[in-house]
Amino acid sequence: MVDLAYSDPDLAELYDLLNPWGPGDDFYLGLVMSADAVLDIGCGTGTLLRRAREAGHRGRLCGLDPAGAMLDRARTRSDVEWTLGDLSSAGWTQEFDLIVMTGHAFQVLVRNEEVRTALSAIRSALTNGGRFAFETRNPLVRPWERWTPDRAIEVTDVAGAVVRVEHEVETPVEGDIVRFTETFTHTGWNSPRVSQSTLRFLDVESLSAFLTDAGLVIEDQFGDWNRGPLTGTSPEIITIARRA
Repeated sequence: MVDLAYSDPDLAELYDLLNPWGPGDDFYLGLVMSADAVLDIGCGTGTLLRRAREAGHRGRLCGLDPAGAMLDRARTRSDVEWTLGDLSSAGWTQEFDLIVMTGHAFQVLVRNEEVRTALSAIRSALTNGGRFAFETRNPLVRPWERWTPDRAIEVTDVAGAVVRVEHEVETPVEGDIVRFTETFTHTGWNSPRVSQSTLRFLDVESLSAFLTDAGLVIEDQFGDWNRGPLTGTSPEIITIARRA
């Protein structure tokens, strides 16, 4: 699920440049290719589903995102369903045998009620035995401590302009909620664009409890995109849960 800052068409245009295809995308693509009907929650520019179609997926592919500017870019491919909105407005019932939330989208669900509502809608949208795959950052490795302005990301767009993204976390960080700003600068803009974001870093036990309460059973958990074991030093908590 993409930050709503990407409702800005200028930022939506930069999204794929700032978030290139990587090992996580390969992981999810393998799952998508083995499923008949797939829902990508927070699909952004639709890269995953478009790649699946290019790779020969012949079943149903549906992308859901709240940022219209991102879906405008996704809609360059018309053989995928693109839906503007969120889980609360979708209302699917037992239509997908795989649902994915990539790009740490699950972490934008901050309040307990948001998590419960989302998981309930996901379970409802899954077929019996359908799977939900997603990842969250492991709070034990405290990744937000590396989100500092001196570790800014810089890329060059197709026109040769330099794009810089800086992160700054609000301190002190208390509990499992992290608030931060992202500042985007572009040599072609008159001024930077700043977005404010909030993420939740659930630990393994809390995550498991939410899934169980929603009627979802953990099938697999990994600590990295190579399907390595989940440990205290793993960067990710990658979860595949099944509708019970």
